Amino acid sequence: MSRWAKVKIGCVSAATGVMMVQAIGGMVGCASDPRSGYSTSTTFPEDTSTISVPIFKNTSTTVGIEAGVTEAIIKELQRQSGMRVVSSEGSGGGGADSRLRGVITQVQLRKMSVRSGTGLVQELAYQITVDFDWKDERTGKVLVSRREFTATDTFVPATGVGERIEVGLNATTQRLAKDIVNEMRSAW
Repeated sequence: MSRWAKVKIGCVSAATGVMMVQAIGGMVGCASDPRSGYSTSTTFPEDTSTISVPIFKNTSTTVGIEAGVTEAIIKELQRQSGMRVVSSEGSGGGGADSRLRGVITQVQLRKMSVRSGTGLVQELAYQITVDFDWKDERTGKVLVSRREFTATDTFVPATGVGERIEVGLNATTQRLAKDIVNEMRSAW
């Protein structure tokens, strides 16, 4: 066997050994309960496997935003939580273990920056404020309740970039959905 072959075999063996030590070390550092440290388990209640999300009510002056917000939250729940989203028709929530209800209380469009020479708006931000409650339908216990929960995202309508106003609204809606689902997770 050549000298280079021995070096190559030695490097592979050393690399394999290092990876095994890292894997074992990683397993030792994980906790079975996600509230006790690093874990591969879900951070949502394990006994809650289904959720219903009725269309959020809208008391803001922005008409029609409630459908987009609700759809974004449902998609984010499906992506992150492992819970199955079920129909929210009827008083029982379609047999769901839990229900997420919300009210869109305010939608604002704010100037973030103005071009110095012309005074034209350079950057805008959408801000959506909601109140929401996540409730266990079996026990009646409120799992998470937040008031004046806000998400903001910016967009650039300025000449050259010219993002449409819908881009800003969509980005803020997506951010709100992620933030709500993360809030549900962290509160548990």
